[in-house]
Amino acid sequence: MILIKKVDKANIKEAAKIHSVSWQKSHSDICNADFIQIHTPERQEQYIVNKLRSGSEFYILFAGEKPVGVVSIKDNIIEDLYVLPDEQNKGYGSKLLVFVMKKCDKKSLLWILETNTKAENFYKKFGFKRTGKTLDIGKGLKQIEFCCESSHLFHSFP
Repeated sequence: MILIKKVDKANIKEAAKIHSVSWQKSHSDICNADFIQIHTPERQEQYIVNKLRSGSEFYILFAGEKPVGVVSIKDNIIEDLYVLPDEQNKGYGSKLLVFVMKKCDKKSLLWILETNTKAENFYKKFGFKRTGKTLDIGKGLKQIEFCCESSHLFHSFP
């Protein structure tokens, strides 16, 4: 059974662990080892607390009793979609994405690192397209904005 719940005091440590482990794995090829190591569960818990304080909604997905993925959303902008490395390719990321897309008004937006082709291919399956906007985040890295007119997807994905 799949259950998606808001992150709260009872599950924030589990959400932070998912965020930490998944973030470290997904960024291991593009960030130096020292930067990867500072993304501990404790640091990511504070990150989530700050996101919640700023008005983001943060969610955690449970597969049965096991917490396996997280996602956040604010003002139609989807962020922090992470699934534990050992739990990827089981549809959990898709479920989280569709869940938050349904919370968006007519369109969903997100940003990814331009070097993250795995994420780009994933989002394209849901109709996301590059908008042409980029953001220089330093050290030669750029983020690319993607947009999807959400409504057409809901007939295909429960």
